Amino acid sequence: MNIYDFNVKAITGEDVSLEKYKGNVLIIANTASRCGFTPQYGDLEVLYKKYKDHGLNILGFPSNQFAEQEPGNNSEVKHFCEINYGVTFDLFEKIEVRGNNAHPLFKYLSKTVPFKGLDVSSASGRILEAMLKENYPEILVGNGIKWNFTKFLINSAGEVVGRFEPTTEPMDMEAEIKKFL
Repeated sequence: MNIYDFNVKAITGEDVSLEKYKGNVLIIANTASRCGFTPQYGDLEVLYKKYKDHGLNILGFPSNQFAEQEPGNNSEVKHFCEINYGVTFDLFEKIEVRGNNAHPLFKYLSKTVPFKGLDVSSASGRILEAMLKENYPEILVGNGIKWNFTKFLINSAGEVVGRFEPTTEPMDMEAEIKKFL
């Protein structure tokens, strides 16, 4: 099994086979528009524009599972991303990314590259870990998505080659991305 075995729905409602992206390097991220990490949309767009002609695609999957930080409908999410961050990379319908009702794509991603902990050497890592321990300790258990803007790197063969937790800024992924382009 690889990433190309999954089907998703575009934010505009069309069915999309991830086979469409065969041969490209992908970043797949769960997103939200009312999160402290929301500005990562901007850097994801920077990476997309910089490397799209070299085979990079970014796939954003809004989710309202974490403190209800993505309350809008698909149209509102799309508009927010375009107006506030100039997003031109592909966005998909809101989905669940953890738990029993998680989309099969995110179950696969979480299982394929296990959670290795949050980077608590950064202030954002310490803050996120403390907030999760205090308010959502169950989220820290297992390999499921921990919060908005968990990012997975997929090579051009459809293999998951990296997992970057929310506290990893997209620009800090650039060197790793370039290895696979």
